Amino acid sequence: MKIQRRPSNVLLPVPLVMVSVAGVDGGDPDIVTLAWVGNVCSAPPMLSISLRPSRHSYGLLQRTHEFVVNVPTRSQAREVDLCGNVSGRDTDKFAACGFHAVSGARVAAPLIEECPINIECVTRHRLSLGAHDLFVGEILAVHFNEDVLDSRGRLQAGKVDPLSYVIGEYWSLGEKVGSYGYTLKEPRGGAKG
Repeated sequence: MKIQRRPSNVLLPVPLVMVSVAGVDGGDPDIVTLAWVGNVCSAPPMLSISLRPSRHSYGLLQRTHEFVVNVPTRSQAREVDLCGNVSGRDTDKFAACGFHAVSGARVAAPLIEECPINIECVTRHRLSLGAHDLFVGEILAVHFNEDVLDSRGRLQAGKVDPLSYVIGEYWSLGEKVGSYGYTLKEPRGGAKG
């Protein structure tokens, strides 16, 4: 039996990332933890992030129009939580987390060196939705730590051990259960296509 509840954000899991933005007027860069994130287009490659206008990073992003999506690991859950719960107005989050800001190849926003994946983006669209504004960023460059790639340069997700957000909790992904298209390689047991 199904039980109906009021509308809410129960899609799960969602990616958990740390978005870095450049400082302005000589200010420090900032990091904000976000879970309202996703891929939205493959050609050109684009992703979306959603921020509350009250966040310090929102103001920086509005002025610079550039950001980096940094994919943290399970071992960085403490830093992820900290960056989502203190304001960059009062705290240098890079220093508080022991992170190193590294220059990107295409944007002024810094990469978080300690994260195994860094995705440089420039804002192409912004849409006010209500509590959050949606920023669609075109992906200009992607960086990987060598140790998360196999000998052929392909990403090995198990070596990243990324975090996800599930209704107020942080979760690791666990184990692989299949690959895209694997059902097409299975015997169909007489089924006709």
